[in-house]
Amino acid sequence: MITKAVADCIEESVLCWFATVSKDGAPNVSPKEAFMYDGNGKIFVANIASPKTQTNLQYCDRVCVSFINVFTQRGYKVEGVAQLLKKHSRGFEDAHAKLVAMIGDVFRIASIFEVNPVSVSEILAPSYRLFPDSDPIDRIRDSLKSYQVFDYLKKVEKSSNA
Repeated sequence: MITKAVADCIEESVLCWFATVSKDGAPNVSPKEAFMYDGNGKIFVANIASPKTQTNLQYCDRVCVSFINVFTQRGYKVEGVAQLLKKHSRGFEDAHAKLVAMIGDVFRIASIFEVNPVSVSEILAPSYRLFPDSDPIDRIRDSLKSYQVFDYLKKVEKSSNA
């Protein structure tokens, strides 16, 4: 289910978007910044500060996690079934060790959302359909410009030299 292309996208993404549904059917989409593909079919997402996501999983275990490379403007939507792994849950220690190995101890991981994918679909920016012959490098250049990456780099360099 998780192909090399999907795994690579997960690894390249800075944030993922984790969608759940509340008891009364209200949607909740929450950014997550510590996540990984475990190499064995599951996606681990660190619960750093997500009480609403955790609560929603008590009512509905179906989730959607989206990973997008903002520069290439493409990614993947993974729909699946999630379970909450707490400190004494089976599999928690292994998942926790893998996440800590990846991100260090910057964040306290309260628990882990383990996602078992059911379906995967590609996400493409509308420009892929509008301009199908566009060069991938041009897309990246346009994204760098749109996101003002070079302006941000200049600000960072200026503040570092101050």
